[in-house]
Amino acid sequence: MTLPTIGFICGSLRTGSINKKLETALAARVDAAGASSVIIDLTEFELPLFHGDLGAPENLSDLVNRLSFLDGIIIVSPEYNGGLPPVLKNMIDWVSTVAKEPFANPVYGIASCTPGPMSGIMCMRQINYILMRLGAEVMPTQVGTGNASKAFDADGQLTAQPSSDLADKLIRSMLTRIAQKTG
Repeated sequence: MTLPTIGFICGSLRTGSINKKLETALAARVDAAGASSVIIDLTEFELPLFHGDLGAPENLSDLVNRLSFLDGIIIVSPEYNGGLPPVLKNMIDWVSTVAKEPFANPVYGIASCTPGPMSGIMCMRQINYILMRLGAEVMPTQVGTGNASKAFDADGQLTAQPSSDLADKLIRSMLTRIAQKTG
């Protein structure tokens, strides 16, 4: 039996990002739950700012192929001025112009981490809306983590509540849904 594979995409490219920290913590939980996690680093795919007159960038097919074979994808994103980061929106726009499989096939989860108390709720709503418009199946449980400086222990594990419980619930629901789709 093949383990389900959950890919992670972080909307922050910054070294030391609290959302990369959340991504790492969630990936460890996916592995502990008996699945396989894969980090998809958007810095590996230098996508120009989307413009309809441009042809598809050379490396776009590599990104689309990596996304198409995942059973699930968790997008972890910071919130910039109440919205999703341009790098994440740009990636979604490019991928959606050449393929539907990366949205139609995997089950999606959404998470966000913020330094303040609001936990990225506005960004997560926007990501959910965009993914659903593209035909993605998005899990209703989202992992919003506010007050990031207190959310992780010294080993980088997510300990804040209710975020920790929401993370486990999201992963369980994704793995259950993946089993239903493939079984």
